Amino acid sequence: MSRAAALRLGAFAGALALAFGAAYGIGTAVDPIAAADTPSQSQEMGMGDMGGHDAGGQLPGLAVSDAGYTFSPATTFFTAGTKTALRFTITGPDGKPVTRYTKTHEKDLHLIVVRRDLSGFHHVHPTLAADGTWSIPFTFTAGGTWRMYADFQPAGLDKNITLGTDVNVSGLYIPVPLNDPAAVTSIHGYDVTLAGTPAAGKESQLTFKITKNGKPVTDLQPYLGAFGHLVSLRSGDLAYLHNHPAQHAEPGMKGGPSIDFMTTFPTAGTYSLFLDFQHAGAVHTAEFTVKVSSTGTTIAPPTAVPNHEEEAHEHEQPVR
Repeated sequence: MSRAAALRLGAFAGALALAFGAAYGIGTAVDPIAAADTPSQSQEMGMGDMGGHDAGGQLPGLAVSDAGYTFSPATTFFTAGTKTALRFTITGPDGKPVTRYTKTHEKDLHLIVVRRDLSGFHHVHPTLAADGTWSIPFTFTAGGTWRMYADFQPAGLDKNITLGTDVNVSGLYIPVPLNDPAAVTSIHGYDVTLAGTPAAGKESQLTFKITKNGKPVTDLQPYLGAFGHLVSLRSGDLAYLHNHPAQHAEPGMKGGPSIDFMTTFPTAGTYSLFLDFQHAGAVHTAEFTVKVSSTGTTIAPPTAVPNHEEEAHEHEQPVR
C-alpha cells in the first residue's frame, strides 16, 4: 500500500476507530527536557544552515525544551479526521509565554507537523495572540503519534531555536513505510528531480529541478522569501534540519526550474526530504527519501521525466 493510499484509508476510517482509544498509547507524548545550559545546534546555527552539531550530538527538534525555552501544547490528545484548534505556547527563561519574536523568512514561527512514520507532512504558520498563545485550525488525517516542531527566533536572541514534542491522535493506525530512494517524484502534475552527492558531515549541494508536462518551470513564485524551502528529517529519531536556497526571492521575481541548496547531513542514515515550492499561486510539497553514506552516494536524475500531458492524450478514447 502506498503512503498516500494508507493516509486516505486512515482518514476515512478514523471515525469508525474512535472506539479503540488504545491508539492514544502509541509512542511517547513527552520528550526529555534538554539542559538549559547546554548549547544545541539550534543555538549555534541559523534557520537556513545545516551545519555541525555540538559536542553532545544534539540536533534541532529532539527536545521539548532548550536554552530556557519550552514548547507547551494546550493538549497532546487529538482525534483523527476532526478539525480542531491546535494551540500552544513557547515559554521563555522567565517561565512566561513569549510574545515577541524576530521574523525568519517572513514569519514569527514555523510549525512543522508530521506523523512519526514520516507521513502526512505539514508546514503551517499559526497566529499569535497577545497573551502568547499560538493557534491554527488543523486536522490530523490519521491515528498514531505525530511530531510537532516549533521553529522560531525570540526577540533579542541572535539564534534560531527548534523545539519538538509528540502528540497522540486516536483513530485507525496503519503504519506507512518510507518511499524507496528515487531521483524523481511527482506531485500535482509537477515532476521534481533531485541531483547531488550527499555525504555525512560534509557540505554538499542538492539541486531540485521542477518540470510540468515535460517543460521546465521557469516562473516559480517567491514563498516566504525564497523559491524553495527544504525540511529534512532523520529516520529514527526525527532530528530536524531546515534549509533555504542562497538566492533571496523578492516579490515579483521569477525562479526555476532549478533550486540549489547547500546542505550538511550530520550523520549517515536515511532522511526524508520535503521541498516546498510555489507556482501559479499554490504551494506544493515534493517528498524524497535519501540514503546518506559517510563517503557520499550520487543521486543521478533520469535523462527524461514523464510527460503527463502526452500520457493523458495516449489514454484518451476516440469520440464515437
